[in-house]
Parts: sequence; structure tokens; C-alpha cells
Amino acid sequence: MTTTPSRGRRRAPTRIERAAGKAAALQKPRVILALLLLLALTSVMLLDGYLRAEVGGDQRVRTGAGAGDVPDDVLDGGPILTFRGGQATTVSVPDKTIALTFDDGPDPTWTPQVLEILEEYDVPATFFVLGSMVARHPDIVADMVEQGNEIGLHTFTHVDLSYQSEARVNREMQQTQLALAGAAGITTTLFRAPYSSKTDAIDNYSWQVYEQLGEQGYTSVFIDTDSEDWKRPGVSKIVEWATPEDGEGASVLFHDAGGERSQTIEALPKYIEKMRAKGYTFTTVSGAMGQQAPGAAAAGAGSQAAHRPATGATLYEGRALVAAVAVAEWTVPTLSVGLAVVGVAVLGRFGMMLILARRHHRQRNRRRFGWGPPVTGPVSVIVPAYNEKECIANTLNSLAASTHPIEIIVVDDGSTDGTADIAESLGLPNVRVIRQANAGKPAALNNGVRSASYDIVVMMDGDTVFEPDTVRQLVQPFADPGVGAVAGNAKVGNRNTVIGAWQHIEYVMGFNLDRRMYDLLRCMPTIPGAIGAFRREAVLQAGGMSEDTLAEDTDITIALHRAGWRVVYQEHARAWTEAPGSLKQLWSQRYRWSYGTMQALWKHRKALTDKGPSGRFGRVGLPLVVIFQIVTPVFAPLIDVFTVYSMVFVDFRAALLAWLAVLGVQLLCAAYAFRLDREKYRYLLMMPLQQLAYRQMMYLVLIHSCVTALTGGRLRWQKLKRTGEVGTPAGPPGVS
Repeated sequence: MTTTPSRGRRRAPTRIERAAGKAAALQKPRVILALLLLLALTSVMLLDGYLRAEVGGDQRVRTGAGAGDVPDDVLDGGPILTFRGGQATTVSVPDKTIALTFDDGPDPTWTPQVLEILEEYDVPATFFVLGSMVARHPDIVADMVEQGNEIGLHTFTHVDLSYQSEARVNREMQQTQLALAGAAGITTTLFRAPYSSKTDAIDNYSWQVYEQLGEQGYTSVFIDTDSEDWKRPGVSKIVEWATPEDGEGASVLFHDAGGERSQTIEALPKYIEKMRAKGYTFTTVSGAMGQQAPGAAAAGAGSQAAHRPATGATLYEGRALVAAVAVAEWTVPTLSVGLAVVGVAVLGRFGMMLILARRHHRQRNRRRFGWGPPVTGPVSVIVPAYNEKECIANTLNSLAASTHPIEIIVVDDGSTDGTADIAESLGLPNVRVIRQANAGKPAALNNGVRSASYDIVVMMDGDTVFEPDTVRQLVQPFADPGVGAVAGNAKVGNRNTVIGAWQHIEYVMGFNLDRRMYDLLRCMPTIPGAIGAFRREAVLQAGGMSEDTLAEDTDITIALHRAGWRVVYQEHARAWTEAPGSLKQLWSQRYRWSYGTMQALWKHRKALTDKGPSGRFGRVGLPLVVIFQIVTPVFAPLIDVFTVYSMVFVDFRAALLAWLAVLGVQLLCAAYAFRLDREKYRYLLMMPLQQLAYRQMMYLVLIHSCVTALTGGRLRWQKLKRTGEVGTPAGPPGVS
């Protein structure tokens, strides 16, 4: 008697559904963590790029403008511009006084030398610093302040503020103040605009900036005398050009950064000695203002009167900025080294694949090549199936057309969609259907191996179709008694979509070129689940298909290597499989592959120290798989990250040409792989888009897998949605 659930009562979830729900709940945080890691890396790169280069170019964007809006007394006034009480006022440096100023620092090479000279001669100076440089070299700024020098702002990125928006102007100032707060615990009211000179050069565009900043309490500082040391005219010229005329006071400009400053370092002591011999004294900008305004001096205007203690959020945000920059300063060089290593590894892999793939093809396709006497005996084909109603008929019909004698064992792993009934209803000869409670793919395969009647077993997926000659081609290597397993040539059947075409390129170029290379090196890491053949005794000796990992195919392949069996690749044995048709399904599949591979490598890690065949695979195969399938792909995004970084912050044309060169190498490898497999080249037109979109997704999948592995997560055998479009009555794609 069959009972029915009472109305209103919900069906209890099955074990599979409960496991799937738990897996989904566990994977979401790991996806978020993987994305956060990528976001953190991107943020570090953007911060470093912003520190090192102005976005949009570092040049003065205007060629000149009228000065009708600028008051005449400002144009004809002194080099110090204030807006006390909202009124523009200029202040001159007193006679026989030098306000010594330096721009563009701090620089780790030149600024410490300048500070040493100033300390030796007991001369204070005012340094107009760039926020980006302050954030990168906070210790130097702290030394400046401690030594008694004064600090002014010179923007964060050395941008000409004349044509910038009000928001950009404020951002440049605020970021520099934060950097200064984090470095020295102060803020300042002094400002000097990049590319500014004397007050008579102020025009209508720049005047708006000075008014805006004046309203915020900033004092803008110009110059009376320019040493023009940036031209490197020679020490004597620098000293001459920095000397005021007729005993007048002056705001004098030098540079402690922004280029090679050895002439400045040599000229500075000579200049100080010369000016003191003329009766001059040295002071800071605030010191000069204090001498001209006794009331201000009485109010506390000293040599560092422009400084204000940084407190509250400003102080903590500044420290956070300096800390973030320190991380970026350490990370980017490290990533640069990693990029070089990855680049060499990637190019080396391409070269190795091309050389070995060509050798493999020529060796296996020469007329006299043979594995031994033809293998003509019947074999067992095992088809594990779980809810494959869309595909199972196509799969079995393709096997029924086999030119090699076979028995077909369908192991239904607790399907709920009638897969087993469909298989039985076809009425095909030599087909056995074994039903079992849901236990996973490894258990289904093991059940099939135990039930097999013959010594050679072929394993395939329930969504795959074989060509008539596939089984015969696949089993011929078993004429060699040392061969324990054979990998077939898996093809993407549903390649007429964008996602399908991307995977088609990957299968032909990546998987099959790799297998040719690994075959010659005798360290094939994986027999594809879609098409593989095994000696039954070898599988049983290895303990069957293990449930320890999600990549049971990789696990058993490595186990066979360690047991001394040879694993080879048979390019002429083709199978057509249905690749995932959506990004979500593709992510799920590749996530399982990547994570399962990591599990298998960890499981067999002791092969590194073993002797005999196990040790050979451990010291050859394991390092190659780790380098080419985990380490290199994990760090391969560095190429794309640095390409974008270089395009934005360094040299767009050079970066683009470098990226195109790498793409050209990949196209060359792909074209050769397509030639070996006799595939149509038109699919390679999708390769540039694949590099821009598909490859990035594969990076994220691998990072996601690494995060899962590091956090100790586990997954179950996952079922992908199928359509059954591969192996329709028209036949497998590409088969004539």
C-alpha cells in the first residue's frame, strides 16, 4: 500500500537536497571572501598607481589666460597671499631675509641630504610636499618637522588645479592633509600650487582656486627668486639665480625631488654661505610673516606657526592611509617579481607544449607506430547516471553503433527523473541497468567495475556521446601490457554559443595539448571523466574510485601512476560532451574540478619522497601540475592587473602592445592545437573575448577553490543541468 502525505504537510528534503543546501550555504561566504581578496588586490594596485602618477597626465593644461579678475595689488604684491577677513592681502619677505623653500618632496635620496645640510648650517626651510610622496616616505616628513622646518601642501598628485573642479581641488588638499597627519601628526595652512611662480603670473583660472582655498584658511605661497635648479644649469648658475638683488628679501625656490638633484645638493651649502656673507638670515614662510606682522608674531607666529596638531578622525584616517600605502609599497614590488616569474612560467609552458605536442603527434601518427597486436576483445563500458533523462538515450544510442564489441553497464545512482526506465525502454542489446541508492559518482563507477564482465573498462559520463570508432581507438594502447589507463579526446559538442565556443577553445588548446605533453613526460595527471579506459585489475588494485576527493578521475589516475602503470593519451578516440551552458553551471563545474584537483594532489603528496614509480611521478608530475594548474593560474591575473595598471598609470601604448604580444603567442599555440585536432579555425575569432572575460572567471574560480581549501570546506558531487542537444540524430558536431 502506498501512503500519501497529508495536505498542507511539506515533503522532507532528501539527503542530497540537504547536502546541496549545506554546500550552498557554505560556499556563498567563500565566494564573497574570494571576491574580497580580488578587490583588495585591485585596491592596492589602484592606490599605488595613484601615488605614482597623476591620472590624465602630469602637465600644465592651460597656455595662458587673462588676469582681469585678479586685484592689481595682488599682481604687484609680495609672494605670500592670505585672505584674512575675506580680503586678499599679500605679504613680502623682509629685506636681508631668505624664506628658503623646497618643492616636490620628500624624496628618499635627495631630501635627507638637504635636511643634513640645513641641520649642519642651522637653517630652517619650508618644504611644500606632495601628499603621494608623504604617504610613501612618512619618516622623512617626521624628521623635517622635528628638525624645525615648516611644511606646506603642494597637492597630492602634482596636478595643475587651474582647470580642476572644486571637488577635485578639495580632494587634493584633503588627501595631502591626511597623509601629513599620518606621517607627522600635523596639518598645515600653507599651500603652493604646482607650476606657480610669482604673483604677477596669476590669471583668472588660477585666481579662482586661490580664492577657494583662501576661504578655507589657506595661505598661498609664491616665489620672488627661482634657482631653476630643475634645469641642472650647473652649481654656479643655481647659486647666482637664487640670489636676490640689492639686499631685498625673497621667497627662494629649490627642489628636493622630482628628478636628479645632485647639483642642488652641491649648490645649497655654497648658497647659504654666500647669503650669510651678504648679511642675510634664513627663516620659514611663517617666520617671514611674523616679522612683517608683529601682531601675528605676538599671537604665536613662529617658524612653524602654520602647523596644527592633527586630532580625531583626521589623525586616525591619516595613519590608516600611511599604513595602506606601506602595504601597497610592499605588495606591488612583490607582485612585480611574481609577474616576472609567472610570465616566464607561462611562456615556458607554451614553448614546452608546442615542442612536446608536435613530437607526440609525429610519434603517434607515423606509419610504423603501433601499440602491439590489435585489441579486438570485448570491453565493458560503464555509464554512471544521475538524472540524465535528457541525455541518456543519445549516449546509449551512440554506444550501440560502436564498431568494437562492448557491454554497456548503466549504473543509475538514485535518479528521480526516470533515467533508468528510459535506458531500459530503449531495448538496446548488451545493455544492463543497475539501480542503486544515491551514493555519488565514485560509488556508481565502483559498482560498474565490480559488475563488469571484461578486463578492460571504459568510463564515460551520461551526457557524452561516442563516435562509432571511439571505443576501438581508445582500447588499442592496452596492447602494451604496461599501459594501465588511456585518456581519450573530449570534445565540446554544444560549441555554437559564446560560452560553448570559449570552452571548445579551452578543451582543444589547454586540455589536449597538455595531455600530449604529459603523455611524453609519463605523468598524465587526469583521465577525463567523459572518456577514459582502464585495466580492471589496475582499478581494483588501487582500491577503486575513491570518494576522498571531488576529482575521482584525477585521484585514480595518480594512484595508477604511483602503482607503476603507464597512462597515455589517445587523440583519435573522440567523445562529444555537453559543456555547461551558463556561467553559473560553468562556475560550479570548474570549482569542483579545481578543488578536487587540489584535494588529489594533497592526498598523494607523499609521492614526493617515495621511491620507484611513485617517486618519479611525485618529483615530476606533482610539481608540474602544481605549477601549471594551480600556482601559475592563481598568479596569472597579475598579467591582466599589471596590464590595466600600466595602461592607466604608465604607458598605454606599450602596455597594449605587450598584451597583444601575449595574445599572439596564445593564438599561435591555439592555432597549432586546432591543426592537430583538425578543428575549424573560425572559433579562434572568439579568443580575444575569451581572454577578456572567460579567463577572468576561471581565475576567480581557482581563487575560490584555494579559499575553500584553506578554510577546510568540502563539496559533494554536483549535478549540472543538461539539455541533451549533443548527439541528436544529426550526429556529433564535426563528424563527417
